[in-house]
Amino acid sequence: MDAAQIRQVRRFNRTVTERVGVLHDHFLGGARPIGAARLLWEIGEEGQDVRHLRARLGLDSGYISRLLRSLENDGLVTVEPQPRDRRVRTARLTGAGRAERAVLDGRSDDLAGSLLEPLNTAQRTRLVAAMAEVDRLLTAATVTVEAVDPGHPDAEHCLRSYFTELRERFESGFDPVRSLLPDAGELRPPRGLFLVARLHGEPVGCAGLKLPAGAPAEIKRMWVAPEARGLGLGRRFLAELEARAAEHGREVLRLDTNRTLSAAIGLYHSCGFEEVAAFNDEPYAHHWFEKRIAAPEPG
Repeated sequence: MDAAQIRQVRRFNRTVTERVGVLHDHFLGGARPIGAARLLWEIGEEGQDVRHLRARLGLDSGYISRLLRSLENDGLVTVEPQPRDRRVRTARLTGAGRAERAVLDGRSDDLAGSLLEPLNTAQRTRLVAAMAEVDRLLTAATVTVEAVDPGHPDAEHCLRSYFTELRERFESGFDPVRSLLPDAGELRPPRGLFLVARLHGEPVGCAGLKLPAGAPAEIKRMWVAPEARGLGLGRRFLAELEARAAEHGREVLRLDTNRTLSAAIGLYHSCGFEEVAAFNDEPYAHHWFEKRIAAPEPG
């Protein structure tokens, strides 16, 4: 990042906050600031777990509790503990809350129209396309990647989803018992590691790294949830695992894959992996890849 990039981002932020009315205490002409109005929208028709709301909006527990209390006092929401676990609270809109949310939806549509109305057709198309690209990139920037124990619930969720997808996509189906699955110990330090990606607090991808003694590092079980594809997460996983392998003194990084996974094969090629002869007996593999990696520079 350079100073010009920082200045442009700040200029963009100022323009957006001014045009969408964030600077006003009464968002969209209503009785509330944008934080409370957005919370009404996020709770939605079905209600939401308060923990999900906190993660989705990036708010600390104290602030979201104050917002919910204010909305409760105005008769717009109810917040009740779940019967099976009273630590888990669910927020739901009341009839008055749904009515106010509907008003906000209409005014939001009007605001969007006011942004587009002064522009000609070509300019509108450019603006909407640019907004879609900014939305995608900002969403990508909110994804976190963390090393976790492979027995963590988020890791297990990702692996179950991964195996389900493989069963649906592979021509022969997929049976984990037949596959050369690493056991959990092979994906724990010092023998390996396991990464989980989260978007708004929800697990959306995983990738494992084996670090066998006296052998190349090997990538295993890399998966990205369909709703998170297109955010560059696969490329981010590969870069992170390559850096981790290099930190452990490995000079070669390996992986294998099935011929059905054409997008993954294209990604490996674009990231500098070269196809090699089979280096294992994985029954579901049709392609084997290697990449020579450099150790991190000192300092």
